[in-house]
Amino acid sequence: MIQSMTGFGRSEIMDGERKFLVEIKGVNHRYLDINIRMPRQLNFLETNVRNLLKERLQRGKVDLYISYEDLSEDKGALRYNEALAGEYLDYLKKIGETFHLEDDIRVSTLSRYPEVITMEDTEIDEEEVWNGLKKALDQALDQFIQSRISEGENLRSDILGKLDEMIRDVDYIKEREPQVVEEYREKLRAKVGELLEDDQIDESRLAAEVVLYADKICTDEEVVRLTSHIEHMKETLKSDGEGIGRKLDFITQEMNREANTILSKANDLATSDAGIDLKTGIEKIREQIQNIE
Repeated sequence: MIQSMTGFGRSEIMDGERKFLVEIKGVNHRYLDINIRMPRQLNFLETNVRNLLKERLQRGKVDLYISYEDLSEDKGALRYNEALAGEYLDYLKKIGETFHLEDDIRVSTLSRYPEVITMEDTEIDEEEVWNGLKKALDQALDQFIQSRISEGENLRSDILGKLDEMIRDVDYIKEREPQVVEEYREKLRAKVGELLEDDQIDESRLAAEVVLYADKICTDEEVVRLTSHIEHMKETLKSDGEGIGRKLDFITQEMNREANTILSKANDLATSDAGIDLKTGIEKIREQIQNIE
């Protein structure tokens, strides 16, 4: 199934007294590039989060945003550092003795010194937090992937339409070639007759010249190969394999090579126009393929 690399997914869930909000957005990229923004207290889960995304995504620049709230009442506890308070007190007494200052130390004053009394978070149950976060991640990823699939279907339809247009251009070039050769024959006949001022033209010499010209502008091989590439791309677009974007990109390069050769051999305006249309169509397809996973 074709997926675009552009998409968005969002999930917000309550798991017990924990609230998780996950947002995922993605754009096209040659490889899988994951950027994660999450609260510091969840950093221990970053490897789990990254591995989960790698299991479900192949390519794209993916930005993941996670917010987390613990709504329980016992999420913090006071801690008293008695040893540190004792050190502060000893130094304060020495300062008073050294500089003959009044000893006015109060409990309220000492308690405000750094690290004497601190608020510490209660220990996080890592397994429970991961289970809750994974639920939110899975929901957001499901939505994200579904949006990529929907966009992928739009890309598939658009590319198939452009391939049909290319087939029409290829068929026109194929049908046009005999007409171009015949037109060249008549122009050559008229030119030779004008130069010789005589209706007696060596038909064998004329035929040989026309054969050389026909061989020079012949695009039969290029047309066959280009048609094959177009059909191959259609089949690939209908397949469900992985890495479709890279396969399509390779096919596009091959199509472009054949179109360049056809255009270089074109020797009349109509064929040149059709060749330019082919090149334009291939470029449009290439731009669309850049967004396919």
